Amino acid sequence: MIQSDKAYKLLALQENISNRAAKELIDRGVVYAAGKKILLARADAKTNTVFKIEKLKKPQIIFEDDKITAVDKPPFLTSEEVAQSFKLTLLHRLDKETSGVLLLSKDSEFTKKVIAAFKAQSVKKTYLAIVSGKFAESVTIDTPLQIMKTKSGAYAKPSKDGQSAVSIVVPKLIEGKSSMVEVSIQTGRTHQIRAHLKSIGFPIVGDEKYGGRSASRIMLHAWKISLLGYSFESPLTDDFAKFGRGV
Repeated sequence: MIQSDKAYKLLALQENISNRAAKELIDRGVVYAAGKKILLARADAKTNTVFKIEKLKKPQIIFEDDKITAVDKPPFLTSEEVAQSFKLTLLHRLDKETSGVLLLSKDSEFTKKVIAAFKAQSVKKTYLAIVSGKFAESVTIDTPLQIMKTKSGAYAKPSKDGQSAVSIVVPKLIEGKSSMVEVSIQTGRTHQIRAHLKSIGFPIVGDEKYGGRSASRIMLHAWKISLLGYSFESPLTDDFAKFGRGV
């Protein structure tokens, strides 16, 4: 009879690493077994389970001058980790599994100007997302969001008592039962795009927290950002670039 044990303990044995290191890999979202992501480090797994670990990519510089560094953030790294690696000030945040443009500041006065620009909602941000369903018509979602604190982290819930949130969603490609959409946000609420897309019945692929089907990651990419005379664009990651090609 095949026995079972906690997933992180079995991963530690397979990789000859500490239990803590194994748990951190699972929590980061880069560990798979039988083609499925291991979501809980303490979940039971069979002792003969073979784990696969997704290799982390390094963030790449898109542009830099004496005030700002624009970085292409890969999935599975937190924004804080990227900022620490460059020893610069974080100007905004992307969710851990979200890829794309992340901005870092080299200058304290410039940081203040960026903060003011975000408050004035004069920063233009455009994302790409792959969603479940055939999305064919543009829509503006103007649904207030209330941020709930849970054991598994923050959760954005549509609520008339929440903060204002506006997302403009435009169709780009349809492949089978999935679509790629372009999302421009006028506000930057926690999990705004994820919650808004779920609210109209098109959850992001990989975003199981908001009703999306299982995938290697949450299929959300911070594509473009413009502020204070700067404009930056992140090249599509392989998983986005393949969409619509039937590969």
